Amino acid sequence: MEKDWPVLSVVDLFCGCGGMTIGLLEAAADAKRRLRIPLAVDDDPTAADTFLRNFPSAGIECAKVESLIDGELGAPLTAMESRLPRKVGPVSILVAGPPCQGHSDLNNKTRRNDPRNALYARVARAAVVLKPAVVIVENVPQVANDHGQVVDLTACALEAAGYRVHLTTLDLRKVGVPQRRKRHVLLAVSGSTPSPREILDGLGGGCADHVRTVEWAIGDLEDVEPVTAFDRASTPSPENRERIDKLFDENIHDLDNDDRPPCHRDKKHTYRSMYGRLWWDQPAQTITTGFGSMGQGRYVHPTRRRTITPHEAARLQTIPDYVQLGLEAKRGAWAQMIGNAVPAFLTRALGRALIPHLTPLNDDDVAWAAKGVGRSSGHVTATPPARGTGW
Repeated sequence: MEKDWPVLSVVDLFCGCGGMTIGLLEAAADAKRRLRIPLAVDDDPTAADTFLRNFPSAGIECAKVESLIDGELGAPLTAMESRLPRKVGPVSILVAGPPCQGHSDLNNKTRRNDPRNALYARVARAAVVLKPAVVIVENVPQVANDHGQVVDLTACALEAAGYRVHLTTLDLRKVGVPQRRKRHVLLAVSGSTPSPREILDGLGGGCADHVRTVEWAIGDLEDVEPVTAFDRASTPSPENRERIDKLFDENIHDLDNDDRPPCHRDKKHTYRSMYGRLWWDQPAQTITTGFGSMGQGRYVHPTRRRTITPHEAARLQTIPDYVQLGLEAKRGAWAQMIGNAVPAFLTRALGRALIPHLTPLNDDDVAWAAKGVGRSSGHVTATPPARGTGW
């Protein structure tokens, strides 16, 4: 019986709508484990509400991570940090997707030297405070070039705390994500868990001989009736309507430079995918918060004269259909939650490799957790509902 499965505990920092936890939930179900989520933190109220909608027993905090993990690396625990372990209890896996905008090549203002970049090192401090068995941190590959060397600082702090650490840049196509998307992954483990290098180098076994395509992810949504805005594409400007029509009338996927707007056409650029059309038989480009605009990337549907819908973008991010993103949400909120999400297949793959080696909570811990902690109960979460298409 599922209710008798052993329990693991997950803390999710910068949780957003829950992409990393969703992947772990799937992996835990595969290993006949349940999850307890005593703490999830995000300062976006819409994202925090969405996380709680999908994990109603989670101990969600709508706050800045640095307001809870407020001490400096190497310093004694602060009063706030000293209270957290008593509130959270034992932690099996700590996951975090710190803000990546400060590292992105698309950020021409504060790239590599953005104050948000220092939040990456908050994860190491959280590990010192909460002592999880496993730490997973995801970010853009450019995080390794940060002027403050936050990755090296974080890795050194974790090693000083007794963790074995490995870093890699992972092509997410290897774990089944239907996007050309590379991400930097830091994995730190303690105890008898296999080496982090072994875990990361071994990813991709389920998708080693092929890559998943746009059609694999969204083919069944091609003619879905847009009853709600979740299945409705954004309305293009008259100029972009003409550009979309040209892509289809001439059966092309890249717009000629002469047909681009002057701000893009009249200067040297390498962003050929902008204003482009997706291919059915290839992975999508990286899904960002701009997926509703053809001027933000290759986001025109392969066979329909429109950009992709929020539902299709979520599928390409491997967010399953059972996840409730709020049919009443506004388009901008969907764009932020879906575009900023960590594709769930990443932590599903990591969870499948890690969870069999983790010691479940003991009976006393489970009984204590069921009594409730923090603002929410934090008790165990059941297995996920039946998978939708693409799972």
